[in-house]
Amino acid sequence: MKRQMLFLGIAWLIILSASFMFQHYESERTHNDLILNTTRTLFDNIVLTRKWNAIHGGVYAPVTKENQPNQYLDDPMRDIKVNDTLTLTKINPAAMTRQLGEMSVKGGKFQVHITSLKLLRPENLPSPREQKALESFEKGEKEAGEFIKDGTNMKFFYMAPLKAEKACLKCHEKQGYKEGEIRGGISIIIPVHHNEHLASIIAGHAIVGLFGLFGIMLFSMKLNKSYRKIQKQAVIDALTEIPNRRAFMLRIESEFRRSARENRPLSVIMIDIDHFKLYNDTYGHAAGDECLKKVAQAIINTVKRPGDFCARYGGEEFVVLLPDTAVDAARLLAENIRSNIKDMKLSHKECPPLYVVTISLGVAATVGSSTTTYETVLRQSDKALYNAKRRGRNQVEVFEV
Repeated sequence: MKRQMLFLGIAWLIILSASFMFQHYESERTHNDLILNTTRTLFDNIVLTRKWNAIHGGVYAPVTKENQPNQYLDDPMRDIKVNDTLTLTKINPAAMTRQLGEMSVKGGKFQVHITSLKLLRPENLPSPREQKALESFEKGEKEAGEFIKDGTNMKFFYMAPLKAEKACLKCHEKQGYKEGEIRGGISIIIPVHHNEHLASIIAGHAIVGLFGLFGIMLFSMKLNKSYRKIQKQAVIDALTEIPNRRAFMLRIESEFRRSARENRPLSVIMIDIDHFKLYNDTYGHAAGDECLKKVAQAIINTVKRPGDFCARYGGEEFVVLLPDTAVDAARLLAENIRSNIKDMKLSHKECPPLYVVTISLGVAATVGSSTTTYETVLRQSDKALYNAKRRGRNQVEVFEV
């Protein structure tokens, strides 16, 4: 049963491991999809604000220390002086995106960078990763995304192309762009708490795993208990609670082989309760069962050597197996058993002349014979028992060759 329990435990751990790997994979995939969709949404929002800016021909904002006129914007209406203290400067889509990127870096939440393979502003120079993405856009790729490690932190890099629209050509047509052509891209980098979901998966599977192993242990214990009970029922007589005929046959076969191998004596005592059918008819089967129990216990109490073996042979018959016991010693023990049963003085009015429960016993023995079988010894003890009953019951008879 321990092996079955081990196999169940291993099978459970394999199932749990497979479940963990699948859930981890699904969680990782969902997590990655969420990050990708988040960066796509950010990109779409940036493109939308740029489009709004382009549709309106740019927006004006006061010139400040942080918001200086765009020296790369070729527009006679770039700056408008309102009064001595207020000058407005036009912010085109590119400048707006650059300012958003600078704000995002200061905020520390994510990074936005506008870049191109054909630069107007040197600050927009692409990084090697952005350069690779821009070149892939020229070959037809729709977007680029990958996880990058920054020291001990994990980040996600996303980039998608910017296409030249009609409103953009006012500034970029002189660079040779046509409407619909890719003129650059915007990259977004966001921090990723990569293993946040892993702790909950591990904790959940650990709890389930422990409960499962506990359940397997409990189930195995119950199964083992049931198995032992079945084993016991297979070799123990349910009524008298002593070994049954099957157990006896297994034992005598083993002891007979040992007797033959070591050339040692082996004796058998066959026992039968006298007039037991009349006892049942007179006192009832419940009383008959109690009688069988008491006789069995009396035999057990008389047969005291550890190697001796007593069993219920069937009905009202019992048998005693005596290893290393010669026929004379077996006869003496049989007499003691007979005397002890008689001295219990269990009333039996159909069993004259004593009118108490008595038994008849037949004894047979062998001494390491290679020609005799244990079946022969059993037949001999049964024949001796028959002689004891034929000669008046309540006596011991020994098989004479």
